[in-house]
Amino acid sequence: MAEKNLKKGGGAMLRNLFLIFLASYSCCSFASPDVFKIYFDADRTGHLESAMSIEQGVKVAFAQRDNKLSGIPVKFVTLDHRGNVRRSKKNMDKFLQDPNAIAFVGGLHSSPLIKYRDFINESKLLTLVPWAAGGPITRYPSKDNFVFRLSVDDHKVGKHLVDFALQQQCVKPHMLLENTAWGKSNYQSISSALKDDSLKETEVTWFSWGINTVQARLLLEGIKNEKADCIFMVAGAREGALLVKAVADLNLNISIYSHWGISGGDFAQTVPFEIRNKANLHFIQSCFNFYSSAENAFNMQVFDDAKRMFPVQFKSHNIKAPAGFVHGYDLASVFINAAQHVKFSDDIVDNRIAMKTALESSYAPVNGLIKKYNVPFSEFTRDKPDAHEALDNGDLCMAIYDDMNAVKLIEK
Repeated sequence: MAEKNLKKGGGAMLRNLFLIFLASYSCCSFASPDVFKIYFDADRTGHLESAMSIEQGVKVAFAQRDNKLSGIPVKFVTLDHRGNVRRSKKNMDKFLQDPNAIAFVGGLHSSPLIKYRDFINESKLLTLVPWAAGGPITRYPSKDNFVFRLSVDDHKVGKHLVDFALQQQCVKPHMLLENTAWGKSNYQSISSALKDDSLKETEVTWFSWGINTVQARLLLEGIKNEKADCIFMVAGAREGALLVKAVADLNLNISIYSHWGISGGDFAQTVPFEIRNKANLHFIQSCFNFYSSAENAFNMQVFDDAKRMFPVQFKSHNIKAPAGFVHGYDLASVFINAAQHVKFSDDIVDNRIAMKTALESSYAPVNGLIKKYNVPFSEFTRDKPDAHEALDNGDLCMAIYDDMNAVKLIEK
């Protein structure tokens, strides 16, 4: 009898232990994490202005929501890939090894996001793009697409630049492009736009990062010999400055219509207004910045919050690399709104998948600086190549650097 009771007691104990294990497993499987981490991966060595601007925009958006994502505290991790794609890959690996890493925010350069696009999506590395404009970045041909962009898109830039240049009486254009994945992306979009306008014989000149003053002049001498009257330029701030100076130094009667890479560094401080004006320099931007756009209660509040957090950079509405802040703020706001509809668990991969699904779903509109975002993203398919693009053609403007070294929007 005692033996039977012992067996019964042992069986009951095992059942209780099993129930406790199930309860513990269920609890831990659905428990929310203690913290989420947002990673910034940008070139803080060669293009610090754009990297800081993006970071500040994202941080202001989160600060307005108590630095929480659906009630979970958020911390930020800042990394510098120094314009090196391999270093960017190491930063991606670091992100994937972090059990609290929820989103990876890219920087100015398209090259690492294009080169490692397959890796990003195969690893379910949720990536937010507030600057890099390379066309292929968001167009991974699968519904398992984890890259979302709120920025200028090269697939739209080419047509916008060409249309504007032709309105400015450009007759014989020449392409001057950096020899990178970003430059090649723009070669496709500009060439396509030129063919639409029956300008099929446009020449192209490629250049590498790190050119010097002499090399810049030689490049422009070659373009002069082609008798071009305007240039479509795709360059970063450093190389762009040398090329614009060469146009002025050689006294060429050539107008420059540039991608926005020049606005991501210290271009305006390096190239005087007189030289920019002589080259008739125009470049593309999205259609909002604090300096050029009309004030309303919403964007005034955003600027005041930014000024409290970053008083040195926000002494005036003329901030450096303004598109980085604007896009960073708007993209973070969309991201935070999507998170309100996610039930997070302690599995970070599941959380990234859930956030991807939430971003692709339609919720209440989100107020942004550029516009109100009703349905910024949707599920990606080959038939919807812009599904992961929050901005469209109507959000693109041309701009100049005015005599205050500020980005002045000149077209809506």
